[in-house]
Amino acid sequence: MDTPTLIDVANKGINSRLTERRLRRGTQSLASLRNELSVVEEQVQHFSEEVHDLEIRALVSETPLADAESREAMRHMQAMTKHRDYLREAIADLELRQDDLLDKLGH
Repeated sequence: MDTPTLIDVANKGINSRLTERRLRRGTQSLASLRNELSVVEEQVQHFSEEVHDLEIRALVSETPLADAESREAMRHMQAMTKHRDYLREAIADLELRQDDLLDKLGH
């Protein structure tokens, strides 16, 4: 049975502190990402409603301007949807990293 040396004990303490620091930063990042996701989800909902209204207006008026407004709103909604999906993925990835750090800290 190996007896841990003083260096082993010191390294374990340093690694634990680094892991704890990473966990704190990760927690702050998660909170920030979740706040941003909440805002973006509201914007996606807003743009979705706007697209629907503008599509109906474009169909009724049959003017190039109304059609252009509808397409522009659709582009905005697609961009926000893409950003929302990115944020969801970033949150999921960060949660996995946090879980790994917690596992490392527990061992």
